Amino acid sequence: MRLFQWKGVTWQNRAHFFGMAARLMRQVLVDLARRRPKDAVGCDIRIVAVEAASGIAQKGSLDLVAVDEALHDLARHDARKAQIVELRFFGGLTLEEIAEVLSIAPVTVSREWTKARAWLYRELQPR
Repeated sequence: MRLFQWKGVTWQNRAHFFGMAARLMRQVLVDLARRRPKDAVGCDIRIVAVEAASGIAQKGSLDLVAVDEALHDLARHDARKAQIVELRFFGGLTLEEIAEVLSIAPVTVSREWTKARAWLYRELQPR
């Protein structure tokens, strides 16, 4: 909905559109994560119908606020890696699509994605 509110925007190119769409998706998800209530132990509270409960995975959920903060740190070190993560993680683009959007070689995107994931993994580990 936030994207459609930009009626007067002239998209410069495909990269501009996908970049903004990924950034808006990131903001929406992080805002939701920040507003989500937590129980006393710090786990996410989810209200679901009993019928739907059997289909919910018991895996721990990703801390989007921590991911967002780590991405801000990554952007200070390497803006392109942060943009690749944002397009991949929040925008859902493939590595080939990211290469097209950023006008760089797919092999470069793959290498940068691997490095960015390793950096984020290290940053998101409990100390």
